[in-house]
Amino acid sequence: MHESHLLHDIGIAIIAATALALVARALRQPLILGYLLAGVLVGPLGLSLVEEQASVALISEIGLILLLFIIGLEMDLKKLMGAGKPLVVTGVVQFPACVLLGTLAARSFGLPLGEGRFDALYAGVALALSSTMIVVKLLYDKFELMTQPGRITLGVLVFQDLWAILALAIQPNLADPKPAILLGSLVRGTLLVGVSLLLARYALPRLFAFIAKLPELMLVTALAWCFLVAGAAGALGLSKEMGALVAGVALSTFPYNLDVIAKVINIRDFFVTLFFVTLGMQVPKPEPALLAAAVAAAVFLVATRFVTVFPVLYVLRSGLRGSLLPAINLSQMSEFSLVIAALGLALGHVSAGTVALLTLVFALTSVSSTYMITWNHPLQAGLAALARRLGLRDSGEIHEDEGHGDGAGIVFLGFWRDASSILHEFEDGPHPLLKEIQVVDFSPAVLAALKKRGVRAVYGDIASLDTLHHAAVHHAKLVVATITDAVLKGTTNRRLLQAARRLCPEARVVVAADTFTTALELYEDGADFVYVPRLHSVHRMAEVIEAGYEEGLDALRAEEIEALKKRDEVLG
Repeated sequence: MHESHLLHDIGIAIIAATALALVARALRQPLILGYLLAGVLVGPLGLSLVEEQASVALISEIGLILLLFIIGLEMDLKKLMGAGKPLVVTGVVQFPACVLLGTLAARSFGLPLGEGRFDALYAGVALALSSTMIVVKLLYDKFELMTQPGRITLGVLVFQDLWAILALAIQPNLADPKPAILLGSLVRGTLLVGVSLLLARYALPRLFAFIAKLPELMLVTALAWCFLVAGAAGALGLSKEMGALVAGVALSTFPYNLDVIAKVINIRDFFVTLFFVTLGMQVPKPEPALLAAAVAAAVFLVATRFVTVFPVLYVLRSGLRGSLLPAINLSQMSEFSLVIAALGLALGHVSAGTVALLTLVFALTSVSSTYMITWNHPLQAGLAALARRLGLRDSGEIHEDEGHGDGAGIVFLGFWRDASSILHEFEDGPHPLLKEIQVVDFSPAVLAALKKRGVRAVYGDIASLDTLHHAAVHHAKLVVATITDAVLKGTTNRRLLQAARRLCPEARVVVAADTFTTALELYEDGADFVYVPRLHSVHRMAEVIEAGYEEGLDALRAEEIEALKKRDEVLG
């Protein structure tokens, strides 16, 4: 019966989330807002349709684990640490400074501190932590995680996780904290990272190379690794989410990481939706006095982010933009703060009223920061203009591309014999366009051979739209698919054409066909050129690719269509 109730509750949560997300989409509001409102609607504050709230919340935590795993997979540690001194100093300063300010403010407003009660301190800690889930989800969707402000934001969140682990270690012995407890947490964390990296260095490459040609097994193996490290972290008394992040970082240098990301994303989105719905269920009834206090605390939280983050980054010459954006991005309370507060309630450190206040602050800042991050650039521009009027300068600001990364101008979807021969035409010289070529394929042997030749190559299943998205296909000026439908697995040239049109609508697209009829159909679907192996030599295709990249294919397309219509072969 319990399982039946749980399935019913998950179904209600997903249906409500879908309905309100569609409303949010129609009103051009963030989807997260729709998920939170769905939780309010089906939770105790609304219609009380969900009975097994604790079980749904437990299952939804898988979303946070998968999100952190994906972030680890995408994390370029060299780029992250490239943020350098500003990241480290901000990460070290922000949390203790916010805790101090928050504790003093809470104490001044009457929350107790001392004689076995630590409400003011818990409020300070809760207000100092930002929501990894909200920040990462929104910045990820905006392709801003690996920009300079995005890297600093992510780095501060990682530091906050470390601070939170220390807080959890001290919490049971808050009245008499022992240095041995802190040292034990540090040793366990170092052990987890060390063992994970050693396995990733010596054991996992052989395992993933063995299963690389089985895309469905790739997903299962990656998830098994994620939950293995997350479970090990939990067993060591550390954060499971931190374990998932470590698991992702360990695989981030593998050539298969983009394909794993593409496959995990859809699973993650389901659980992430449940996660935000369950957060909405936790919103308490907003009594006037409680609501007023929560609004004041939410405003105070936003102010502390600007007080503790902006000055540090600005002094370290990150410029107005690079200093303001992280402060804006971090202006919300963490869902992990509610966990700490709930544990404090169980230990008798805080009152139920304090927990209710923090829960409402979380709800308010979750909604407000969703808008702040969505519109962070216009908000930053306005604040920067105000700062300039106050005499602050933009010295030292780092300007960089806000995109997903540098992409190739010519992308080959799949790599088989014809593509190999076409590539050889460019290598004979070598041709200047050779440096513009990137290949997406799932054969480790092919990718290794291409990389030895200095050709950019990405492991991935070209049948997956998400794989192509994360391979930065949207940067391409020309997309080339030379494998005909008779050889392709799991997709067709028509689907590849549609995917290319969706991901990079301005790019020219070359696809392949076995028959003249199929070729004409692909032209009708919008292909710029259709490669028919028995008609076009590889030398001719090299010329077509060069023309497609540099000039365009409109005239050639018209000629090819006319020539195909005139061919009257026995086997067309």
